[in-house]
Amino acid sequence: MNRLVVGNLVHRPLRSLISALAVAIEVTMILSIAGIMLGMLNGNKAQTSGIGLDMFVRPSSTTNFAALSSAATSVKVADVIASLPHVAVASPVNVQMSMGSTLENIFGIDFNSFNALKPFIFLEGGPFRGPDDVIIDDYLAHSDAGHKVGDTLEILHHTFRICGIVEHGKGGRKFIPLRTMGEITNNPGKANAFYVKTDDLTHQPAVKQEIAATPGMQQYDVQTLDQWMSLMTPEHLPGFNIAMRIVIGIAVVIGFLVIFQSMYTAVMERTREIGVLKSLGASGSYIVSVVLRETGLLALTGILVGIGFTLLLRTVLHIKSPRTDFTVTPHWILLSVSIAFTGAMLGALYPALKAARKDPIDALAYE
Repeated sequence: MNRLVVGNLVHRPLRSLISALAVAIEVTMILSIAGIMLGMLNGNKAQTSGIGLDMFVRPSSTTNFAALSSAATSVKVADVIASLPHVAVASPVNVQMSMGSTLENIFGIDFNSFNALKPFIFLEGGPFRGPDDVIIDDYLAHSDAGHKVGDTLEILHHTFRICGIVEHGKGGRKFIPLRTMGEITNNPGKANAFYVKTDDLTHQPAVKQEIAATPGMQQYDVQTLDQWMSLMTPEHLPGFNIAMRIVIGIAVVIGFLVIFQSMYTAVMERTREIGVLKSLGASGSYIVSVVLRETGLLALTGILVGIGFTLLLRTVLHIKSPRTDFTVTPHWILLSVSIAFTGAMLGALYPALKAARKDPIDALAYE
């Protein structure tokens, strides 16, 4: 039977190639969207953990993504938090999302307190010397555009001078003075989050209680870094799951339809062959098995090609855009394999059953 299956596929190379490519595209679509979105999520988590904070303190109206929230509270709240027992550093930040050539978060920071969380490692230049200075990380400095200390950079429709280049991994890639951020966004003296560093992680519950007991701060949202990390998963991000379901749905439909059309056409073209097999004693289950084995071989070939395409795409993106995180996990590989294989077999099921129900007399008289 295996020789018959391979022979049928080789006899129609173009159709077999198109079917396998359809499955490969299905797998690549699933893995690519998951890889890019998971990469963005994991990259954000890595960047945040590199800031050096232990806890987040935010107004109740602020989301877990500070860049999506307006600066709604006074920066002076940082002084109140810093005065509490067991608080080593409290740094106000105003993080805003920029939708220019790329989607990115711009950090408005108070340099001294932000640097106290975990010191910047300067590769060139140094801290802010004026309100129009910007600090960038080494990834941005070594990007295709290329930047060096002294160059100008357009950020949020405002011209800044690069004063320093630091190692990546400290929240964002562009840091501007907090006061300047307030003026640009028409929220002077405001912050949308406070990054807190405690003197000991065991004191985090006590700090949280102290903040809740402080007059005017009862409604503030206080999270530890670990709590925030636990929420940065696809299950807690509705948009992620919606996007994934849409992509998976489109991919499954593509794979299903191509396999269905390919195998249905193949069954129609092999009416006489099926009649000969049945006249020689082949059972309906044998005919179904032949069609499904052909489909399984096509699906497995397409799956392997799709995984290869995805890994090649990840390599190309890493070379072309080192800042782009592309995460391919074993879980998503297994999930994409299961989805693609199941969709292909379902697409072949009706043609297989139709072939099995053919009457051998009618089939032999077809031509």
